[in-house]
Order: sequence, then structure tokens, then C-alpha cells
Amino acid sequence: MTIPTITLNNGVAMPQLGYGVFQVPDDETEAAVTAALEAGYRSIDTAAVYGNEAGVGRALAKSGIAREELFITTKLWNSDHERPVEAYEKSLELLGLDQVDLYLIHWPTPARDLYVGAWQGLEELYAAGRTRAIGVSNFLPEHLDRIVGLGGTVPAVNQIELHPALQQRATVAADDGLGIATEAWSPLAQGAMLQDPAITAIADRLGRTPAQVILRWHLQQSRIVIPKSVTPSRIAQNLDVFGFDLTDADLAAIDALESEGRTGPDPATFNAA
Repeated sequence: MTIPTITLNNGVAMPQLGYGVFQVPDDETEAAVTAALEAGYRSIDTAAVYGNEAGVGRALAKSGIAREELFITTKLWNSDHERPVEAYEKSLELLGLDQVDLYLIHWPTPARDLYVGAWQGLEELYAAGRTRAIGVSNFLPEHLDRIVGLGGTVPAVNQIELHPALQQRATVAADDGLGIATEAWSPLAQGAMLQDPAITAIADRLGRTPAQVILRWHLQQSRIVIPKSVTPSRIAQNLDVFGFDLTDADLAAIDALESEGRTGPDPATFNAA
């Protein structure tokens, strides 16, 4: 299976659909990532705070898949904003890699006001060729404007909570205007949208699962998605989303489900260290 790619603003090609390991315990991560790789995923998304970078690394090492076929993302946690290079080195050690493909600031934590310095640390890593691309996660337009206003590297990706109940149109518009790819975490709203009548009606008509319909909605709007499951059959189902299309009416029906239904923290107020 060939997974479509999104060309980032620095020319790096990133798979449009990847596998996320948020909330997967480290001792279960190796098996979950192995199942994802066997299903055909080549992009894996983890983070320092998840505590499972080592599990991801074990799966990668045992997979036999050439490094150049893989796209690995990890993230700088809030407590490490003042030491991004050291935190990156620790992540590489746990992953068993010399380089990740995409390194993100996990949250802006605006009240702590350290994300500008953290971004400059990521720029140093990128300039030195230590990572193929750098970006941010959970950044709002005002956070993006501040770091882009420095006149240096424009983030390649902004990974945000995005699903039918929380579409973050202002942030997506800001990303688009700056040439930043939008990546959706919690693309299925942690399962909260799978029983929605509008989505199940489309799924029934197409002979697809509600999850497949939602993922297709993301993909047809040129977003990157990282669904998560630890069930091998669902891991495979979530990848089987390239053999059908939603109509304009389908897309509009899902667009209409916006309800500000956030499942995670609000980036404007989340300041955990």
C-alpha cells in the first residue's frame, strides 16, 4: 500500500496518515507499533511525555524496515522548554535513532512564556541537520505569529486537536496562511463521534466504518492524521481509507457537526510543567 504524502514547507515529504501512540503504556507500545508497521503504516508519532519512546524504538529496531522508509515524530515536553537540545538527545537515546524526521514543541504553555526560546533551540537542531523538520503542537494563531515574527524558520507542522466536533477553523486558516501543514491529533475525538447519526448514515451508505468516514473527511481536506488504536484489526481498518471518496454533501454534513467539543486541554490556558 502506498500512503499519500504531504510536502512540508521545507520540501520534506510526510505520510498523510500515521499511527499515534498517545496513552499507550510503554510495555504495550512495541506490540502496537509492530502491528501498525505490519499493517503498512510508516509514520509513527510519539512524545517524551507519553513515556513510550523506548517501546517505539524497540518496535522500529525489530521491524527490519529501512530507516529511510520511516517517518518518526516526537515532541519536546513543557518542562524542557529551557533545554530543548538536551531533551532531544534523550528522546533519540530512547528511540534508538540518530535523527527524528519531525520534532515538535508539544504545547506553548503561554503563561510560562518560554516557547520562543524553545523554538530557537529547535531551530538550532534543524540548522545543524539533527532533525529533518521542526514544528509545533497545540499552537494558536497568536503563538504562531510570535515565532514566525522572529524571521527565522517557519514551523513545518502544527499538530492540533481536530475532529468533527472541534474544527479549529481560525487555527487551520492561520496554518494555511503561513504555509504550515495542519496535523490532527485525536482525529476521531477519542471515539466520541463514532455514533453520530450523520456519520453513521454516511458509513452505512458507503459500507465503511464511522472511523473510516471521519479519517476520509480529514484526508480530503489535506490534513495529516494520526489515529490511535491498540487493536490490530482497527489499526488495519484505519489505514484502509484510500479506496473511496466522500461527496461534497458528505463533507458538508460532517463540517456541520462543529460543537466546540474539545477532548483535551485548551492551549490558551494549559500551562502544565
